[in-house]
Amino acid sequence: MPDKMKFETRNLTAENAAKLAELFPGAVVEGKVNIDLLRAMLGEEVFTDEAYEFTWVGKRAAIAEAGRPIRKTLRPCPEESRDWDTTENLYIEGDNLDVLKLLQESYLGKVKMIYIDPPYNTGNDFIYRDNFTQSLEDYNEEAGVYDEDGDRLYRNTESNGRFHSDWCSMIYPRLVLARNLIRSDGVIFISVDDGELENLRKICNEVFGESNFRNTILTRRRVKSLNSQFADNGLYSLNVGFEYVLAYAKNPDFLMKALRMKKDTVPSKGRWDVFWSNADRPTMRYDVLGFTPATGQWRNSKEKADIAVANYLRYTSEYESKMSLEEYAEKTGIVDFIRRIPNATGKNGGVQHWVAPSDTSLRTSNWTDIEVSQIGKEIDLPFDNPKSKQLVMELVKLADCQADDLILDFFSGSATTAHAVMQLNAEDGGKRKFIMVQLPEVCAEGTEAAKAGYKTICEIGKERIRRAGDKIKDEAGLTAQGLDIGFRVLKLADTNMNDVYYAAGDYTQDLVAMMEGNIKPNRTDMDLLFGCLLEWGLPLSMPHTHENIDGFTVHTYNGGDLIACFDEKISERAIREIAGRKPLRAVFRDSSFTSSPEKINVFEIFKLLAPNTTVRVI
Repeated sequence: MPDKMKFETRNLTAENAAKLAELFPGAVVEGKVNIDLLRAMLGEEVFTDEAYEFTWVGKRAAIAEAGRPIRKTLRPCPEESRDWDTTENLYIEGDNLDVLKLLQESYLGKVKMIYIDPPYNTGNDFIYRDNFTQSLEDYNEEAGVYDEDGDRLYRNTESNGRFHSDWCSMIYPRLVLARNLIRSDGVIFISVDDGELENLRKICNEVFGESNFRNTILTRRRVKSLNSQFADNGLYSLNVGFEYVLAYAKNPDFLMKALRMKKDTVPSKGRWDVFWSNADRPTMRYDVLGFTPATGQWRNSKEKADIAVANYLRYTSEYESKMSLEEYAEKTGIVDFIRRIPNATGKNGGVQHWVAPSDTSLRTSNWTDIEVSQIGKEIDLPFDNPKSKQLVMELVKLADCQADDLILDFFSGSATTAHAVMQLNAEDGGKRKFIMVQLPEVCAEGTEAAKAGYKTICEIGKERIRRAGDKIKDEAGLTAQGLDIGFRVLKLADTNMNDVYYAAGDYTQDLVAMMEGNIKPNRTDMDLLFGCLLEWGLPLSMPHTHENIDGFTVHTYNGGDLIACFDEKISERAIREIAGRKPLRAVFRDSSFTSSPEKINVFEIFKLLAPNTTVRVI
């Protein structure tokens, strides 16, 4: 008999415990892991002394939340989409924690790059509240901030006693789930300001591994807010107009491509600078290429200087006749070189340090002069504090995202990332795909967005993709043929299935009547189809068709990855036609069959005509 589908996300915590139980049966009892016993089995001495760790109030609950299963789904919304039948882009509305859980099967290890710009926790912005430590009733009474759909959003003010802890608990499980989606050669970029920079760095070290840290990129925005008196001299007031982008790879082998300050900039040449400081530290005076200063100091430690000297000696002995130093630096990513000018005199003995141009440095941390995208000017849409489109475009290049790579932004805001992806595709002919995820935050009364008629941020984001896509395609002309400027809209919702968790004594006649149909009455074939895609872990952007077979509607997804029929009392002729096409998977509605023998007959038909097809019912 065909198996029934569960429509529940994986219980990652239980799966991890089961894996441990296979390896160390004695350390797992009734699903619970005895950590001390496990450590002893691994040959470690068990101590109760305190150890260095980064923690906060609610951390254990946040860790557990990442593995907790949910019974939710994504409902397709073709009427709000663009080019539904052909696009490979997705726009998903809903709480990103739940959405990330739903995407675990379909996009496990498939995302090349993630960029997110989460709430900075300034005391004024709204953040997701994941209710780990309070009962629902207590939380609702205290905060009163759930909307009619139960979305979790509140203003985290500095007067909150758990100001930083709540932010850490919000971001932690999302990053854990995001890591699962990143490809082995992928990377995540996270924008943040100085308020949570240190906490975010520690969380990322724990989630992604400290060895996978790649860079903290300093970006300058809101340049006009800087004091012009200092700016004219290249100096800036501390902590004004600057933000950061943390970069973490999935594994230590990932290398970022060279940063380029502005599009189409001709690479500038590096220059030799004096390796010298007028400060006076005896411990920083050591031998460099046969010279030790009598006063003053070198700029860097001896360890760094020795490496830079070795770099230059290797270049001159093996590569100088083949390429310039700039070309060598750009090719290898090595940016530190030290040489000594023969017969030079002076306090520094002619010792020089090569300063790499910013566009060839793999380790540049001061990335300034990035365009601040003003979407109001570009496509006439109101949005406060938009992300920089140019910044996201540069990050896509930095991650070396190729023609058909997948890019995810689960704090998508005004959909800057989607805009950037379409723009890059138009420029280089790529077919990169995007997935945007955004909670449908309500536009506050009195804001320009509300005055313009936009009810939620999602409405602004979707409209931006439409207008930006049109503008990009118009400007690109013939070169934009085949450019994907569409997107499928999916909306987070409760499961398609009626709840069945009742004790035997709780059943009433009305409830029994309701349970005769195990699917909620307002759900369509498309709802059920996409629920099955999530259950089976199929991508949500593949082509699908529907047709009439013997009077029944049959859906075919991606040429036969899945064939489904959700009609009542489906005929044997239709079943044989479906089986004859030998799909990889087939699914039917439980009520498609009037009796158990009919279900058994379906299984036998597929066993005969399509023995390799997996058959299930809902």
